[in-house]
Amino acid sequence: MNKLIAIVEDEPDILELVSLNLQQAGFRAETYADASSFFRSLDKKRPDLVILDLMLPDADGLDVCKSLRMNERTSAIPIVMLTAKAEETDKVLGLELGADDYITKPFSPKELIARVKAVLRRGESKIEPKELRVGRHLGLNADRHEVLVNGRPVALTLAEFKILWLLASKTGRVFTREQILDHLWGGEKAVVDRTVDVHIRHLRDKLGEYGSLIVNIRGLGYKLEE
Repeated sequence: MNKLIAIVEDEPDILELVSLNLQQAGFRAETYADASSFFRSLDKKRPDLVILDLMLPDADGLDVCKSLRMNERTSAIPIVMLTAKAEETDKVLGLELGADDYITKPFSPKELIARVKAVLRRGESKIEPKELRVGRHLGLNADRHEVLVNGRPVALTLAEFKILWLLASKTGRVFTREQILDHLWGGEKAVVDRTVDVHIRHLRDKLGEYGSLIVNIRGLGYKLEE
């Protein structure tokens, strides 16, 4: 497996527990007790996934997530949030900022490893290396994980890209939320029921004036119009 997982967590016991279990599962683990040291490390190495605590001594984990998503170099890195905040509003906010999954403390190390593997599997699910176009203004390239709007690149998270690719692959077809979730998670349990709506709203915002191409069909799901 040999994937590099960055763990950003200020509680030493949890940091050690997560790191040990990841290594036993065949991952490489790098640990960071604060956001500053983690951001400095990104100049030298790019992790395959980040496990991110929301309450850090020098930053809000949500702000860290937002910064990663706004940077072109790090926008596609999967993020699993690990936090004591268990309210659904916190989970939805994390998803809105681009998190791929959300685990609350206390947690089972086995569940954490299963979630990490599931997120990585979603990232590795095969999309045929080709391009898709929607009208004259929107283009997608699976090889480069690239979306162009009027020739300008738009940074999307992995989940957002996969949803847009699914909708663009069959323009005009309505996909139910269950179909979209299955495309994202491959049968794994979703974090919350509103996951799809959160990602769609984020997608629309990023696509700007072309966000209206994503149409909600009440009681059914979503489709992409040309």
